Amino acid sequence: MARTEPPLSEPHPAPPVWARDLLLAVLVVGPAFAPFLPAGLLPASPVSWVAALAPVIVLPARRRWPLGVLVVLVLLFAGAVMEGTVLPGAGIAIAAAVFYHANHTVRRRSLIVGSVTMVALAGVAILGAVMHGLDPLVFQLVVTVAFASAAGDATRSRREYLIAVTERADRAERTRESEAQRRVTEERLRIARDLHDAVAHQISVISLNAGVATSVLDSNPERARAALGTIRQASRNVLGEIGDLLAMLRADSPDSATPAPQYGLEHLDTLLDQFAAGGLEVRRRVDGDYAAITGTVGLVAYRVIQEALTNAHKHGARHRAHLLIETDGRSVRIVVTNPVESAALPGRTAVDPGATGTGMGLVGVRERVASVRGTVSAGPTVGGWKMVATIPLPKEGRS
Repeated sequence: MARTEPPLSEPHPAPPVWARDLLLAVLVVGPAFAPFLPAGLLPASPVSWVAALAPVIVLPARRRWPLGVLVVLVLLFAGAVMEGTVLPGAGIAIAAAVFYHANHTVRRRSLIVGSVTMVALAGVAILGAVMHGLDPLVFQLVVTVAFASAAGDATRSRREYLIAVTERADRAERTRESEAQRRVTEERLRIARDLHDAVAHQISVISLNAGVATSVLDSNPERARAALGTIRQASRNVLGEIGDLLAMLRADSPDSATPAPQYGLEHLDTLLDQFAAGGLEVRRRVDGDYAAITGTVGLVAYRVIQEALTNAHKHGARHRAHLLIETDGRSVRIVVTNPVESAALPGRTAVDPGATGTGMGLVGVRERVASVRGTVSAGPTVGGWKMVATIPLPKEGRS
């Protein structure tokens, strides 16, 4: 089984804003009051004291004006250097502002701002060295700013990566749910088609022969007995097909299920014999050789003929139908026509094969034929009803 990695997430929740600002204020102001630092790192003039304390007031505004705050901090630091004082706290404030800017902007812009800041600090260091002597701490602050810019960019990249991973995981989950729903819908449709195929034809045979047996029970016992025999055989057939379908549905997996018997045009003679036994006379005409039409196309063609003849038996007049099968090696065309009562014709439509039918059989036929890229048309014609199905043959089945 493939191992699925959980989406990455932050290991700990971020501290509140006020706590971060408080810690930063301590780091910025603390060095100004540290007694162990040398005199050159402690504020000694009003300008240096302003440069040491003002960042605490300015830094919270970095969330709204990051570039403006950074410029002010660099100017404060430069003023202290011009007074001969290198303030570590002011350098920490500049690094924090550079980090925030890099963490909330695109990489190109953060590189430009970070580079300009480092150049500015280097220039301040050179001017300070000319006026008061060189202090190596300034160059250490330049390196610190470079690391702050890189850390801010890395933090932003990681945050964007986590967001992208989470979005991909969400999309994948939605895709899996949609795919599962689609498969469930397809399976329901397949079960509905199989159940209709298993039941509709045989139930029609049972219903028609039950009517025959009832009408001739006293006048023609032999015919009534034959109709009852047909009912018995049709009942066995439908129970067997339903049993096969239920066994397949109850199987632990599709691979372990015993597949239900699949019919094709090679079983056409048996199908026509069943209709003949039920009282429907079918006149068949074949143009071309349909013996090579097997597999899925053969199954679909069989079901089309079965549904069309079932409708002809249930809703037609004079108990007869005409079946035409044409194949030219590229496609197979099935035409089923049957007479109907003339009074019923005006009320019929292409999706209502009979005055009392639901049309669900035709819906299943259309779905089956569409699955093999075929077409179906059904509707009233002169003196009757006509269904036409055209199914393209796969390349390996063409002659």
